[in-house]
Amino acid sequence: MAGSSFGEQFKITTFGESHGEAVGVIVDGVTPGLELDIAYIQKQMDRRKPGQSSVTTPRKEYDKVHILSGIFEGKTTGTPLFIILYNSDMRPSAYDDIEKLFRPGHADYTYLHKYGIRDHRGSGRASGRETAGRVAAGAVARKLLEHSGVSIAAYTKEIGGIKCETYAEDEIEKNAVRACDPVAAVKMIEKIEELAARGDSCGGIVECRIRGVRPGIGEPVFDKLDADLAKAMLSIGAVKGIEFGAGFAAAAMLGSEHNDQMNQEGFLSNNAGGILGGISTGEEIVFRVAVKPTSSISLPQQTVNLEGVDQTISTVGRHDPCICPRIVPVIEAMACIVLVDHYKRQAAMHDQRLVDLL
Repeated sequence: MAGSSFGEQFKITTFGESHGEAVGVIVDGVTPGLELDIAYIQKQMDRRKPGQSSVTTPRKEYDKVHILSGIFEGKTTGTPLFIILYNSDMRPSAYDDIEKLFRPGHADYTYLHKYGIRDHRGSGRASGRETAGRVAAGAVARKLLEHSGVSIAAYTKEIGGIKCETYAEDEIEKNAVRACDPVAAVKMIEKIEELAARGDSCGGIVECRIRGVRPGIGEPVFDKLDADLAKAMLSIGAVKGIEFGAGFAAAAMLGSEHNDQMNQEGFLSNNAGGILGGISTGEEIVFRVAVKPTSSISLPQQTVNLEGVDQTISTVGRHDPCICPRIVPVIEAMACIVLVDHYKRQAAMHDQRLVDLL
């Protein structure tokens, strides 16, 4: 399937369907000799897995990591890593009643028109379950980045119109919505539960902060660091928009306000979000993504069947009423993958110092 691979020097290829036997990823370009504990990958998988709380899908997938190749005696060999995650709680029969209907907000209609066939079992390849492989690959990338002093943290900034008013990084993993404001988190959870009880869903905004990236990372003009980060984020099914630094607010600013002036100590502001001309500045890289409301809702909606006849559909099943909490580790994973790829591209160009790190 074209489009299932991402990256150049550090390349991932995901595979599998939502209600098939398994999902997973092949990772090529992993530096040999990297000490890699399965438990390290599993920790990230546990952050993404379903069934975590009342605001996530009740589907029970343990996403136990199995590495079939690319590692020997706890160290990577430099050959492709093959990571597989077996599905254990599939219920494809739950979709039999809507097999011939197009679900609003889903890729049913477009997949059928592209391929002439589609897997109707929980969206098949278009399901959010595909992202499990990304998180596994992202954990490998994160391990590589640790050697360069790079840290990545994403968190929920807004859900259903409720915005975080404070930023407390140590609170992010302490609440069910992974919000950076514990007070706002309580309101967000109440909002999600209220909508779920009515059979509806909501979206939100997730922000990501990346620290420790050295200046000079990025490949102009078509492979800018922000361009590749944008592609990575927009490749996640639920993401509908992205902005860096000041973002869309820059449209209302003056040049004198938006420009990040400098003195001998460095930049005086960071409206650029840590990237200028597609190349990292050394400042914190900051971006935000817009996450759409979950498409699968039980409220009756208008649609058509395969013959184009008007129908009413209600999507009953195990779905996240809000995708934000579980998309946070996916966003972090894709950011890690992009950064490792760009660090390796920089090293391949001329900087031997980076080869030793990555």
